[in-house]
Amino acid sequence: MLATPGTLPPASQDARWAYETKQDGQRVMVYLPGDGTVALRARSGEVITDAYPELLALGEALGPTPAVLDGEVLALDAHGRADFQLLQSRMGLAHAPARAARKAAEQPVHLALFDVVHLADRPLLTLPYRERRAELEALGLHGPYWSTPAALVGHGAEALRATREHGLEGLVCKRLDSVYEPGVRSRAWIKIRNMHGVDVIVGGWLPGKGRLSGLPGAVLVGQRDTTGRLRYVGGVGTGWSEQERTQLAGFLTELATGTCPFTPNPRVPGAQWVVPRLVGEVRYSTRTRAGMLRQPSWLRLRQDLTPEESAADLPDAPS
Repeated sequence: MLATPGTLPPASQDARWAYETKQDGQRVMVYLPGDGTVALRARSGEVITDAYPELLALGEALGPTPAVLDGEVLALDAHGRADFQLLQSRMGLAHAPARAARKAAEQPVHLALFDVVHLADRPLLTLPYRERRAELEALGLHGPYWSTPAALVGHGAEALRATREHGLEGLVCKRLDSVYEPGVRSRAWIKIRNMHGVDVIVGGWLPGKGRLSGLPGAVLVGQRDTTGRLRYVGGVGTGWSEQERTQLAGFLTELATGTCPFTPNPRVPGAQWVVPRLVGEVRYSTRTRAGMLRQPSWLRLRQDLTPEESAADLPDAPS
């Protein structure tokens, strides 16, 4: 079951909803047949158990009780926050168990459990969320590499504010009477990302394909670090109207250059470079440790700003 992007439920309906912290990890279904084994499947259906050997001990947690659980595999940073960049080094190791074992010993992952859809030979799909949640919490699944994070009923505005204050990805709102709908992106689950806005300098673009032929498919953007160098922070390919994309294409053609304006030069196949005079505003969810923007989306062209006036938000580039 998948959540639909949205906003907080109306205050008048707040008590009908539960609120969970949105985690930045890999979604998994956990199969516990009751024989001491465990199997993990990704959203694609791929079996990824061997990528996370530290979670195998979960197979003993319920003894002979079979269950199917829903959760998220996380890699936690030094502050206990989920760091998707840390997790990426583990996600591709489902067919490399020896490497996965070494990684698990160096920096184990954590499994956050938030739903149960099958328990002791009983399918729970048609039970309302509040009852499934009670069944999950009664299992007491808290171990060295897994836990059942709390869900707050009501107080959605306070919960969302807390995620922002603690630098967390966002909030998932779940209607208390909602059944579990496998594979459905449901309005009964709403996800709210804590997005950030920032000014960026356009230093290049990638040509669009198909109906976007001749237009930018994405712009390549950067920010000045405290030394004045323009550092690449990512490509932005969404957020434009057709008119805005056409207008931007004209500006990019006028500013074309054969010289990359970024330091260091990013490896972006097919990049077309421009003189870095255009400033845009984008929104994004989080940054990687290297300063790259995750899930950036174009908001507007800042024709009221020059590149010199845009804020320098990046730390010094590593030497």
